[in-house]
Formats: sequence, C-alpha cells, structure tokens
Amino acid sequence: MPDKWSIQIDKMIVNRKFVFMARRIFKRLRWLPFLATAIYATFPLFAQDSNLPHPIEDIERMLSYDPVEITFFRDIRFEGDKAKTAILKRDDGFFVRAKFKRAAVGGEAFNNQPRYEIAAYKLQTLFLKPENYVVPPTVGRGFPLHMYQELDRHAQPTFKESSEVFCVVQYWLNEVTTHDIFDKERFNSDTLYAKYLGNLNIFTYLIKHDDPNIGNILISTDPSNPRVFAVDNGVAFGDFKRDPGSIWRSIRLKRLPKETLDRLRQIKYEDLTRMLSVVAQYIVVNGQLMRMEPTSNLDQRRGVRKLAGIIQFGLTKSEIDGIHHRLKALLHQVDSGKIETF
Repeated sequence: MPDKWSIQIDKMIVNRKFVFMARRIFKRLRWLPFLATAIYATFPLFAQDSNLPHPIEDIERMLSYDPVEITFFRDIRFEGDKAKTAILKRDDGFFVRAKFKRAAVGGEAFNNQPRYEIAAYKLQTLFLKPENYVVPPTVGRGFPLHMYQELDRHAQPTFKESSEVFCVVQYWLNEVTTHDIFDKERFNSDTLYAKYLGNLNIFTYLIKHDDPNIGNILISTDPSNPRVFAVDNGVAFGDFKRDPGSIWRSIRLKRLPKETLDRLRQIKYEDLTRMLSVVAQYIVVNGQLMRMEPTSNLDQRRGVRKLAGIIQFGLTKSEIDGIHHRLKALLHQVDSGKIETF
C-alpha cells in the first residue's frame, strides 16, 4: 500500500465527517483488518480533539513501552534522514502514527538532544492542562538493534552498555500547518486563538527555544480549535546564540492568558528540580534498556548520566536555573504592566 494511504487513514480517524467513508473503505481492504478494528474500537470514544483524538495517558503508554508492530516506516524530509515516521500498532488493534529520531551515540549531540525533547514535554505539565498542551506526547524508548536496522541501516547502539537504539518518539499530529501561525488581527479578535498562541509563547520563552527551522511550530487547521504546537524542541534550554535563532525564544505578545500566568505563579524552584532534573531513566538488563522510575540525580552537572548499569537523562542545574530565571523575569514584566493579561 502506498504511504499516501497511511496519511489519508490518519486524517480519516480524526474527522467525524469521514467515519462513514472510512468504514466503507475498510470493508473492502480486508487484508488490513487491524485498521478497521482500530476505527470501530477507538474512534467513537476519543473523537473530542481533531489533533489529539486519544487520551494522553494512552498515547504515552503506547509510545513508551507497549509491545508494538512498526509499519509504514519512512524518512520525513529526505532519504537517510535520522527523523522517521511510522505507524505503531498494538495487538488489540489500537494504533498511532509517530515520529522517531534516534539519538547520537552517547545519547546527545547538538540538535539531537533526547533529554531536551522529553524535558520540554514535561515542563508544560507544570502550567498547562492536557487539553492545552503545546507539545504532543513525547517519550524516550529503546529498540533492539536488529529490528531498528531493518528500518534504518545506519543505526548503531546508542550506549556501549546496551545493544539497543535509543529514540525520542513523539505523537504525529494531523490536520496542522505551518501557515499563519502569528496572525495579529486574529490574535486581537479570537480569544481562543489568542490563548493558544499565548501558551505557546510562554512555553517557548521558558525553554529558550532556539531553532528557527520552519515546521517546528504548527497550528491546527481546525478553525474551531486553533491549537498551536511546538514539535521540535531539541535546540533549547541553553545559550546557543544561533543566528538568526528562533523568533519564539522571546516574548512576542503584548497580552498573555491570565489563567496560565496564575498557574506559573504557583511553580517553585523545587517543582522544576523535581520534574526536570531526571526526565527519563533506564536500567540495562541483558543489553536492553528497561524503563524504570527515576531515582535521585546522579550528577547535576551532566545531562546524560551513567552509573552501575543505570542510564539517566535530565536537565543540569544551570539549565533549570535558567528556566527559573526566565519564569521570574516574565512574571515581573506582567506585574510591572509591560505585559497585559486577558
């Protein structure tokens, strides 16, 4: 089946008006029963959002550790791209489309920082409700080398202690575009759009988003739910001083949502440390990266830490200090009247 079918199928799932069409097509495509099962089983329950039609916790579990079959694997931008997209399918028929990006050997490199991607996803949970998330579900996961090399022949084990390929896996958004992200007229007239854009700008400022590439910021094409997303956050949290750098690393808006700012006021330095000092942790068992609950920070000066078979990802103390400083500076601008609220 051509890959364009997988794209069309994704779109059908998140649009009510296509349900009847999808059912007719799936009846004819009897050699793809798992897709038909997924439509009947999941669509009626989780059609509340055109961009994230499934519960967040279900997507996170699917991406993080559920046994899955990977199909429709392809490069995103060009042949040989480290960034891939594929459909992950579970035995019960549930499936999602996801973006994969394998880590550099050693677990980090410029513009390839799994810890930044995961930390960005986790940071938003401190001040945004799930229905307002600007980063789609993003997790880390290890894959057996022999399996991943069938999809990417250049893949190598990420760590010498393990035989697996570590990847950042992110839910693939549908019904989004890079066009008209910042529309001043709409910002002044559409309160819902203004809220979503304000949440995005607060988030990108806090992480110091510094990647100017088009496609990193997306907006929903659903006019009734104009959510705005940041889907690539691998160049952030530091002093990269990229030229020209991201236009979203500073506060661009003169008005910001009061509800979000009120939640920001409740965040303490200890909350940032608890959430971000360890964002993912694994123990190596028979060469496999086994997910485990975070323990204490093994080294607050490093982002990737290893000790006695444990591999830990997190932000350094200086990176957390930077978030805290920007948070306080933002609230000061609001309190001084430089930024209005709505």
